[in-house]
Amino acid sequence: MKVYSGTEIRNVAVVGHAHCGKTSLIAALLHAAKMTPELGRVEDGSAVTAYDDEEVARKITMANAVAFAEWKGIKVNLIDTPGFHMFVHEARAAMMPVESALIVVNACSGVETMTERVWRYATEVALPRAIVVNQVDHPKADSRIGRRQMIETMQAKWGRQVIPIELPIVDDQGFHGVVDLVTMRSYLYDSGGSGRGEPDTIPHAMEADSRQAHEALVELVAEGKDDLMEEFFREGTLPEEHLATALHEAIREDRIFPVLYTSGLRNIGTDHLLDFLKIYAPAAIEREPIAARAARSIPRANTDAEATLGDGFAHEEMVMRPIDDREPLALYVYKTMSDPFTGRISFFKVISGVAKNDLTVENFTRHEQEKLAHLSVMQGRKATEIQELHAGDLGAVARLHSTLSGDTLGDKAHEIFLEPVNAPDPVMTYAIEPKSRADEDKLAPALHRLMEEDQMVRFFRDASTGEFLVAGSGQTHIEAIVSKLKKRYHTEVTLKSPKVPYRETIRGHAEAQGKHKKQTGGHGQFGDCRIRIEPLPRGSGILFANEIFGGAIPRQFVPAVEKGIHESALRGYLAGYPVVDFKVTVFDGSYHEVDSSEMSFKLAARLAFRKCMEQARPALLEPVMRVEIETPDEFAGALMADLNSRRGRVQGMEGAGDGTMIRAEVPMAEMLTYGGSLTAITQGRGSFRMDMDHYDVVPQQLSERILATARRPVDEED
Repeated sequence: MKVYSGTEIRNVAVVGHAHCGKTSLIAALLHAAKMTPELGRVEDGSAVTAYDDEEVARKITMANAVAFAEWKGIKVNLIDTPGFHMFVHEARAAMMPVESALIVVNACSGVETMTERVWRYATEVALPRAIVVNQVDHPKADSRIGRRQMIETMQAKWGRQVIPIELPIVDDQGFHGVVDLVTMRSYLYDSGGSGRGEPDTIPHAMEADSRQAHEALVELVAEGKDDLMEEFFREGTLPEEHLATALHEAIREDRIFPVLYTSGLRNIGTDHLLDFLKIYAPAAIEREPIAARAARSIPRANTDAEATLGDGFAHEEMVMRPIDDREPLALYVYKTMSDPFTGRISFFKVISGVAKNDLTVENFTRHEQEKLAHLSVMQGRKATEIQELHAGDLGAVARLHSTLSGDTLGDKAHEIFLEPVNAPDPVMTYAIEPKSRADEDKLAPALHRLMEEDQMVRFFRDASTGEFLVAGSGQTHIEAIVSKLKKRYHTEVTLKSPKVPYRETIRGHAEAQGKHKKQTGGHGQFGDCRIRIEPLPRGSGILFANEIFGGAIPRQFVPAVEKGIHESALRGYLAGYPVVDFKVTVFDGSYHEVDSSEMSFKLAARLAFRKCMEQARPALLEPVMRVEIETPDEFAGALMADLNSRRGRVQGMEGAGDGTMIRAEVPMAEMLTYGGSLTAITQGRGSFRMDMDHYDVVPQQLSERILATARRPVDEED
């Protein structure tokens, strides 16, 4: 395959709400460019970027996928991204290696919740973007008034910079062409789905609308540019070649967001969309230099500072690395795919320099060397080997030993680090249990492979409950993880709701004696201690004090008393949960010269502790989470009402961008299923994070229900 330079490369993220037709549109673009012999379909799993078994079964995109099209001397790298709210964080990650984004909008549904979110992501990184209104062939999308309303809606949300550079041709034949408002030509398509339009004159019925739209486009492009405004006022328009050049610059500078029209299912307007990417989308080499952290060598004689980035370096500084073949080699790994047969596949962007086959590079993040064997470009799951990749291109390489997503690789003599795109925290956690001993042995390695390719997956052991937990972005995400464990790694597991790590405490004072006495054939067992317990503030733990005077208990046996208290507290009193936040004082006791031992006093302390708990008004504690919720303003009231129903205490509200931030304290038991509720209330537009804050007493009525189903600890032996 041909090796392309940075001027010939267009890197594009295709983003939008779920079911807006992103995957079908990419399939149509590939077929129009003759990269595939047939027009791929999501329905039958033949779309190039929908190759994962789970995606095919569920008919949704769950992870970024890469494809490329060679078109009229350029290479277009396309990243297909998820639009389902549980996986939309992948769209944010896809915006790092690209120079522009296609925001796909369903012609029937218009601007939806995830459309707004991905637009916000693009705005945050100042990514040039165009809007593609897809599925214009749908019967519900053929209204001329509806199309105008959609433009007005987008302009209301995103500004008057949103402007059509095409008009759809919709008549008795349905949607079968577009009018190019730059060249003022129309392109008509047949029903065969080839994706190749035939140039023609503008239909008579559309001449007035086309002329009006052309003038609006010219005026907006010329706005703010003195030379263009002068030419516009002098000539009343702009020549096609001047308009094309100015439009390219306006898109690159984020001053215009053009709107185009397509049908991915019938492959209409896709060749014209490829032409748009060739002429107007920023080339890879046009990207502004990328900010990176670099290590600057400082002679050890001149500084006492320790090395911060490896041997021979003692200082970090920010550098701007341009997309240029002449710069030192730097690669950024933006995606990792774990294949049970091929192994780990690392997807990367060549930031600078030229990546060549069999080249040895340094992983700057992990300080290990890697070999770039079998460089490839990816067409969905299929890899096409290539000898070299120039600055700005996207590629892939298999079987790197330690490299993961977010790592930077390159020339060892020119060490830089690009900041990785961090995934948000998971919102749903399940306890996970292997079904057999064989599954138990395979579980951890399999889950770690999945964690390599999906940064939203977490796997850890809860020290307080002893359960193994898996966390993800929602129920569908976790169900997909379980399915992949079974299909890819032959590991079967059971999911269940995680245990809430309750605690027990006391609310009163008590004193008690614990005496352990047992006579056997030889030496007997004798231990006797008196203890006093009292409550402490939340978070204090357990405090032990010794007030023994006169040798009532020999010094060497006091640690055994403390150990017995701690062991009993760990086993709990009410329901088997650890007892916390109390002070225990041993103040008296007795011993036997022959029969006393450490074990005797430990058992005596356990008995004394249990008797004290009977009198000290024991209570159940529950973990309370500190919760932060971001939501559009219109849902704030409903969310606060929902938090109140969950025994939450709202701590405050404040503006957050174009929405509202709600801060609250909510018991963990009420937050186990919150992700789904938040999605339903906010139509997928809200997000939240939570952290452990403190423990608080469980209300009496709820405590009784919990204790009724809990298993009380076995009583100590008298």
